[in-house]
Amino acid sequence: MTRSNVLIVDDIPENIAVLAGMLSDHYRVIFATNGPDALDITQKQKIDLILLDVMMPGMDGYEVCRRLKSDLVTRPIPVIFVTALGEASDEAHGLDLGAADYLHKPCHAAIVRQRVQMHLERSDQLMLLEHVVRERTRELHETRLEIVRRLGRAAEYRDNETGMHVIRMSKASHLLARAAGLPDAQADLLLDAAPMHDIGKIGIPDRVLIKPGPLDADEWALMKTHPLIGAEIIGGHGSDLLRMARTVSLTHHEKWNGSGYPHGLAGADIPVEGRIVTIADVFDALTSERPYKPAWSVGAAIEYMGRQSGISFDPQLLELFFGLIPQVEQIRQKHADTAGNGVAGRALTG
Repeated sequence: MTRSNVLIVDDIPENIAVLAGMLSDHYRVIFATNGPDALDITQKQKIDLILLDVMMPGMDGYEVCRRLKSDLVTRPIPVIFVTALGEASDEAHGLDLGAADYLHKPCHAAIVRQRVQMHLERSDQLMLLEHVVRERTRELHETRLEIVRRLGRAAEYRDNETGMHVIRMSKASHLLARAAGLPDAQADLLLDAAPMHDIGKIGIPDRVLIKPGPLDADEWALMKTHPLIGAEIIGGHGSDLLRMARTVSLTHHEKWNGSGYPHGLAGADIPVEGRIVTIADVFDALTSERPYKPAWSVGAAIEYMGRQSGISFDPQLLELFFGLIPQVEQIRQKHADTAGNGVAGRALTG
C-alpha cells in the first residue's frame, strides 16, 4: 500500500523531529524549514497533507496557506496549522484562509495522528466524490452530444440514406472555425452543433424534399421554412450547445449580400457560426450527388464558390476554406457515402 506524503513545515528542526517521530511509522514524512521551500516542494511532488507552523521568519504560515489555497494545483491539499498561538482569533484567521484544522503546541502524539488520519481520509473521500461527479458529468455530456448527433442524422436520413453529409460538413465547419481563430471551446461547440443545421427538414414533405427535379415557386417557399422549423424544434434551451445549434439552423441559408433566408441578414450581421456552416454545407452539397445533379468536381465547386465570394459567402472565410481543401478532402474520403446512396438534400439554395 502506498504511504501518503505528509509535509511538515517549521523553522525549528527540533519541532520537525518531534512531529516526524509521531508520523513516520505510517506516512512518508517530508520537511521544509521555511515557507518558500514548502511552496517549492508542493510544486515538484505530490503532497497529501501539510502540517504548518505559523510563526516563521520571512514568510509566515498564514501567507504560505494563502498561497497554497490560491493555486488550483495545491488548493485541495489539507493544511493543519500547528502553532503556539492560542488566541481564538488566531485560529479563526487560519481557518478563514482555508486550513482544515488547527492544533496547539505542545501536541499530543495520539491527537496529531488522529487528526492527520481523519483529514487524509476526508481528502480521499472528496477526491473520490469529485471523480464520480466528473465521470457522471462526462457521461451526461456525451449522452447529450450523441442525442444531438443522432437528431441531425435523423433529419439527413430523410434525403440521404447514409447520413454522411452531416458528419462531413460538421468536421469541415470545425476546421474552418479553427482556421478563422475562433476559441477552441467555440470551435468544438460548432463541431457538435453543426449536425443540427437541417433538423427543420423533418417538417418538409417528401414530395418537396426528395423531388427529383427543380422546385416550383410554392415548393421553394415551403422549403425555405426549414430553418424556422429547425429553430422551433431546438427551442430556447439555455445550453450553449443548443443555443449554437439554433443559431446555425436559423442562419446557415443567409447570404453575405443579404439575399438569403429566412431573415435576409447581411455581412457581419450573420453570426459567424452561420457563415462558417454555409460554406462547409454548400461545398459538400456541390461535391455530392443530388437528386437533380451529379456530384461536381472539387475544382468546379471551388470555381463556383469563388464567383459567389461577397455574394453568398463571407470573402475572408471562403479564402480560408479554400486553403483547407486538402484536409476537407481527407474528411470526404473518410466519411464517403456508400455507392448508390450519395443523395443529399438541397443545401445550395434550399
